[in-house]
Amino acid sequence: MQVILLERVAKLGQMGDVVSVKDGYARNYLLPQKKALWASAANISQFEAQKAQLEARNLETKKEAEALAAKLDGQQFVVIRSASDGGSLYGSVTTRDAADAATAEGFSVDRKQIVLSAPIKDLGLHAVTVVLHPEVNASIELNVARSVEEAELQASGINVADQAAEEEAAAELEIAELFEDIGAAELDELASADDVAPRSEAVDEAEESDEDKA
Repeated sequence: MQVILLERVAKLGQMGDVVSVKDGYARNYLLPQKKALWASAANISQFEAQKAQLEARNLETKKEAEALAAKLDGQQFVVIRSASDGGSLYGSVTTRDAADAATAEGFSVDRKQIVLSAPIKDLGLHAVTVVLHPEVNASIELNVARSVEEAELQASGINVADQAAEEEAAAELEIAELFEDIGAAELDELASADDVAPRSEAVDEAEESDEDKA
Protein backbone atom coordinates (compact mmCIF):
# COMPACT_ATOMS: atom_id res chain seq x y z
CA MET A 1 0.00 0.00 0.00
CA GLN A 2 1.30 3.47 -0.88
CA VAL A 3 0.96 6.43 1.50
CA ILE A 4 2.20 10.02 1.52
CA LEU A 5 4.02 10.98 4.71
CA LEU A 6 2.81 14.05 6.58
CA GLU A 7 5.94 14.08 8.75
CA ARG A 8 9.30 12.36 8.98
CA VAL A 9 8.98 8.72 9.99
CA ALA A 10 12.14 6.93 11.12
CA LYS A 11 13.42 4.31 8.67
CA LEU A 12 10.63 5.20 6.27
CA GLY A 13 11.01 8.69 4.84
CA GLN A 14 10.61 12.46 5.07
CA MET A 15 7.53 14.65 4.92
CA GLY A 16 6.01 14.52 1.44
CA ASP A 17 7.59 11.21 0.48
CA VAL A 18 5.30 8.63 -1.13
CA VAL A 19 6.30 5.23 0.24
CA SER A 20 5.06 1.64 0.12
CA VAL A 21 4.12 0.07 3.45
CA LYS A 22 2.21 -2.96 4.69
CA ASP A 23 -1.55 -2.47 4.94
CA GLY A 24 -1.61 -3.28 8.66
CA TYR A 25 1.16 -0.77 9.44
CA ALA A 26 -0.74 1.93 7.58
CA ARG A 27 -4.16 1.16 9.11
CA ASN A 28 -2.95 0.55 12.66
CA TYR A 29 -0.26 3.21 13.00
CA LEU A 30 0.42 5.71 10.22
CA LEU A 31 -3.16 6.72 9.43
CA PRO A 32 -4.60 6.81 13.00
CA GLN A 33 -1.56 8.79 14.19
CA LYS A 34 -2.03 11.21 11.28
CA LYS A 35 1.49 10.59 10.11
CA ALA A 36 0.37 9.75 6.57
CA LEU A 37 -2.50 9.72 4.06
CA TRP A 38 -3.43 7.19 1.42
CA ALA A 39 -1.43 8.15 -1.66
CA SER A 40 -4.47 8.81 -3.82
CA ALA A 41 -4.41 11.56 -6.42
CA ALA A 42 -6.81 13.63 -4.30
CA ASN A 43 -4.72 13.25 -1.12
CA ILE A 44 -1.49 14.11 -2.94
CA SER A 45 -3.12 17.25 -4.31
CA GLN A 46 -4.41 18.09 -0.82
CA PHE A 47 -0.93 17.65 0.63
CA GLU A 48 0.65 19.89 -2.01
CA ALA A 49 -1.92 22.58 -1.21
CA GLN A 50 -1.20 22.36 2.52
CA LYS A 51 2.53 21.65 2.28
CA ALA A 52 3.68 25.11 3.34
CA GLN A 53 1.31 25.09 6.30
CA LEU A 54 2.41 21.60 7.33
CA GLU A 55 6.09 22.54 7.10
CA ALA A 56 5.50 25.65 9.22
CA ARG A 57 3.63 23.61 11.82
CA ASN A 58 6.38 20.98 11.80
CA LEU A 59 9.04 23.63 12.33
CA GLU A 60 7.12 25.09 15.26
CA THR A 61 6.60 21.75 16.97
CA LYS A 62 10.25 20.86 16.32
CA LYS A 63 11.41 24.01 18.11
CA GLU A 64 9.13 23.23 21.05
CA ALA A 65 10.50 19.69 21.16
CA GLU A 66 14.09 20.93 21.07
CA ALA A 67 13.39 23.28 23.97
CA LEU A 68 11.94 20.42 26.00
CA ALA A 69 14.76 18.08 25.01
CA ALA A 70 17.32 20.59 26.29
CA LYS A 71 15.72 20.36 29.75
CA LEU A 72 14.82 16.67 29.69
CA ASP A 73 17.99 15.15 28.24
CA GLY A 74 20.15 13.51 30.91
CA GLN A 75 17.51 13.62 33.63
CA GLN A 76 17.18 10.70 36.05
CA PHE A 77 13.80 9.61 37.43
CA VAL A 78 13.19 7.25 40.33
CA VAL A 79 10.76 4.36 39.99
CA ILE A 80 10.05 2.39 43.18
CA ARG A 81 9.26 -1.29 42.70
CA SER A 82 9.26 -4.52 44.75
CA ALA A 83 12.05 -6.93 43.89
CA SER A 84 13.76 -10.08 45.08
CA ASP A 85 17.02 -10.07 47.03
CA GLY A 86 18.77 -10.80 43.75
CA GLY A 87 17.34 -7.65 42.16
CA SER A 88 14.68 -9.18 39.89
CA LEU A 89 11.47 -7.15 39.79
CA TYR A 90 8.10 -8.65 40.63
CA GLY A 91 6.74 -7.51 37.28
CA SER A 92 8.35 -4.94 34.98
CA VAL A 93 8.66 -1.20 34.42
CA THR A 94 6.55 -0.08 31.45
CA THR A 95 6.46 2.92 29.14
CA ARG A 96 3.57 4.25 31.23
CA ASP A 97 5.71 4.02 34.38
CA ALA A 98 8.49 5.96 32.66
CA ALA A 99 6.10 8.65 31.41
CA ASP A 100 4.46 8.95 34.84
CA ALA A 101 7.84 9.33 36.54
CA ALA A 102 8.86 12.13 34.17
CA THR A 103 5.46 13.83 34.42
CA ALA A 104 5.63 13.72 38.22
CA GLU A 105 8.81 15.80 37.97
CA GLY A 106 7.13 18.43 35.81
CA PHE A 107 7.90 17.17 32.30
CA SER A 108 5.05 16.70 29.85
CA VAL A 109 5.77 13.24 28.44
CA ASP A 110 3.32 10.75 26.95
CA ARG A 111 3.82 6.98 27.17
CA LYS A 112 3.72 6.80 23.35
CA GLN A 113 6.89 8.91 23.29
CA ILE A 114 8.83 6.42 25.42
CA VAL A 115 11.03 3.85 23.67
CA LEU A 116 12.37 0.91 25.70
CA SER A 117 15.13 -1.09 24.04
CA ALA A 118 14.16 -4.06 26.25
CA PRO A 119 11.69 -4.74 29.07
CA ILE A 120 12.97 -3.43 32.41
CA LYS A 121 12.83 -6.34 34.85
CA ASP A 122 15.74 -5.62 37.21
CA LEU A 123 16.81 -3.02 39.74
CA GLY A 124 19.39 -0.51 38.59
CA LEU A 125 19.89 2.39 36.21
CA HIS A 126 18.30 2.00 32.78
CA ALA A 127 18.73 4.26 29.73
CA VAL A 128 15.47 5.22 27.99
CA THR A 129 14.82 7.18 24.79
CA VAL A 130 12.04 9.77 24.58
CA VAL A 131 10.86 10.69 21.07
CA LEU A 132 9.64 14.27 21.43
CA HIS A 133 9.35 14.89 17.69
CA PRO A 134 10.13 12.85 14.57
CA GLU A 135 13.45 14.70 14.43
CA VAL A 136 14.10 15.25 18.16
CA ASN A 137 14.98 12.65 20.79
CA ALA A 138 16.03 12.94 24.43
CA SER A 139 17.76 10.39 26.63
CA ILE A 140 16.71 9.87 30.23
CA GLU A 141 17.63 7.37 32.93
CA LEU A 142 15.25 5.38 35.13
CA ASN A 143 16.56 4.62 38.60
CA VAL A 144 14.59 1.50 39.51
CA ALA A 145 14.90 0.73 43.23
CA ARG A 146 13.02 -0.75 46.19
CA SER A 147 13.19 2.45 48.21
CA VAL A 148 14.26 6.07 47.99
CA GLU A 149 17.34 5.25 50.07
CA GLU A 150 18.28 2.46 47.68
CA ALA A 151 17.76 4.79 44.72
CA GLU A 152 20.20 7.26 46.30
CA LEU A 153 22.80 4.51 46.62
CA GLN A 154 22.35 3.57 42.97
CA ALA A 155 22.58 7.20 41.91
CA SER A 156 25.93 7.41 43.71
CA GLY A 157 27.24 4.48 41.67
CA ILE A 158 26.57 1.55 44.01
CA ASN A 159 25.03 -1.53 42.42
CA VAL A 160 22.62 -2.67 45.13
CA ALA A 161 22.01 -6.04 43.46
CA ASP A 162 25.75 -6.81 43.46
CA GLN A 163 26.03 -5.48 47.01
CA ALA A 164 23.20 -7.79 48.15
CA ALA A 165 24.88 -10.75 46.44
CA GLU A 166 28.20 -9.93 48.15
CA GLU A 167 26.50 -9.62 51.54
CA GLU A 168 24.72 -12.95 51.00
CA ALA A 169 28.00 -14.62 50.02
CA ALA A 170 29.72 -13.13 53.08
CA ALA A 171 26.91 -14.39 55.34
CA GLU A 172 27.17 -17.89 53.85
CA LEU A 173 30.94 -17.85 54.37
CA GLU A 174 30.50 -16.74 57.96
CA ILE A 175 28.03 -19.57 58.61
CA ALA A 176 30.38 -22.08 56.99
CA GLU A 177 33.29 -20.87 59.15
CA LEU A 178 31.09 -21.06 62.25
CA PHE A 179 30.24 -24.69 61.49
CA GLU A 180 33.93 -25.40 60.91
CA ASP A 181 34.77 -23.88 64.32
CA ILE A 182 32.01 -25.92 65.98
CA GLY A 183 33.25 -29.08 64.28
CA ALA A 184 36.83 -28.40 65.35
CA ALA A 185 35.72 -27.79 68.95
CA GLU A 186 33.79 -31.07 69.01
CA LEU A 187 36.81 -32.92 67.70
CA ASP A 188 38.99 -31.35 70.44
CA GLU A 189 36.48 -32.43 73.07
CA LEU A 190 36.48 -35.98 71.75
CA ALA A 191 40.27 -36.05 71.69
CA SER A 192 40.41 -34.77 75.27
CA ALA A 193 37.93 -37.42 76.37
CA ASP A 194 40.05 -40.13 74.76
CA ASP A 195 43.14 -38.88 76.60
CA VAL A 196 41.40 -38.76 79.96
CA ALA A 197 39.79 -42.22 79.78
CA PRO A 198 43.02 -44.33 79.81
CA ARG A 199 44.45 -42.28 82.70
CA SER A 200 41.29 -42.85 84.72
CA GLU A 201 41.46 -46.61 84.15
CA ALA A 202 45.10 -46.62 85.19
CA VAL A 203 44.27 -44.77 88.39
CA ASP A 204 41.47 -47.19 89.16
CA GLU A 205 43.78 -50.17 88.65
CA ALA A 206 46.41 -48.62 90.89
CA GLU A 207 43.90 -47.98 93.61
CA GLU A 208 42.61 -51.54 93.39
CA SER A 209 46.17 -52.86 93.62
CA ASP A 210 46.85 -50.77 96.71
CA GLU A 211 43.72 -52.11 98.35
CA ASP A 212 44.73 -55.71 97.64
CA LYS A 213 48.17 -55.14 99.22
CA ALA A 214 46.57 -53.65 102.28
